[in-house]
Amino acid sequence: MNTVQPIRSKMQVIEMINYLKEKNDRDYILFVFGIYSGLRISDILPLKVSDVRNKSRLHIHEKKTGKEKIISLNEELRNALAEYTKEMKDWEFLFPSRQRKSKLRKDKETKPMTRQRAIQILKQVASEFNIEDIGTHSLRKTFGYHLYNQTKDVATIQAIFGHSSALITLRYIGVDQDKKDKLVKGLSFT
Repeated sequence: MNTVQPIRSKMQVIEMINYLKEKNDRDYILFVFGIYSGLRISDILPLKVSDVRNKSRLHIHEKKTGKEKIISLNEELRNALAEYTKEMKDWEFLFPSRQRKSKLRKDKETKPMTRQRAIQILKQVASEFNIEDIGTHSLRKTFGYHLYNQTKDVATIQAIFGHSSALITLRYIGVDQDKKDKLVKGLSFT
């Protein structure tokens, strides 16, 4: 399994947001939800409209850890969610599968998007911007990377991610690799 990276360039993040906004509302919201919440894709995909409608905080039960978590939703994400969900019903999945309903369950209920589809979407967008080493975890890492670069508050980011040390957090979000790259590039014997 290849290690995925955060999207380090703020300009590329903005360009990807704009690209997705033009292309597909659901995929745009998936991307911005990931980079603004720092949640794992396994916690994002099963969300329903009622989980986020008119809320400034999201209460979830993390699938991986089993822990209860409260996530603040910033204003940009709340505004995007309000626009996206205005015609949706509370019981609908925030990120529904696009499969025909007749191929799903007998009750014609929709299913959430699959993790595999989320990966396909991200890889398609990444290829448009010549970005490699991307996966669903790239959204979470992008959140942490840019939050760290804006605040330098590794302790809070460590707490958000539930990591056991600041070093793990810095390695996870790619800051450790940035420092190594900078040191090696600066090495000179002349």
